[in-house]
Amino acid sequence: MMQKHLGYTDEEMKLFRADPKNEHIMKLSPALMDKTIVFEVVKSQGCNSQHKVGDKFYLDGAGNLITKLSPKRICVYALNVMALPVFAMNELFYAGVDPNQMRFKRGSCFDVGVRCGGWGQIVLEMRVEDRKR
Repeated sequence: MMQKHLGYTDEEMKLFRADPKNEHIMKLSPALMDKTIVFEVVKSQGCNSQHKVGDKFYLDGAGNLITKLSPKRICVYALNVMALPVFAMNELFYAGVDPNQMRFKRGSCFDVGVRCGGWGQIVLEMRVEDRKR
């Protein structure tokens, strides 16, 4: 299944299977896919994309944006903020640690806001929820 999903050649699949961490991750993947990663706007001032406090961005457990649940317009700088926390959340999950125990769950777009010579700024907070079916 993975070979087809990832488009691996037989040689690439052998390399994939030879790495012990992949077996561990594959065993945990179904449980991870039962999770939803939520980034909620907790602060917004002057956002050009009009993101407001309470807006939520939804990703599946693997970090893929769920577009039908997220705002129609999404600032690329907001997406940029999400990448590293999603990676950290995945690492915690694979290590058997509840990702919601992450100490630093907030991040900001890199626009510094009008008071510091920029335009606007949003702050996002991440949490992991059980997937609603």
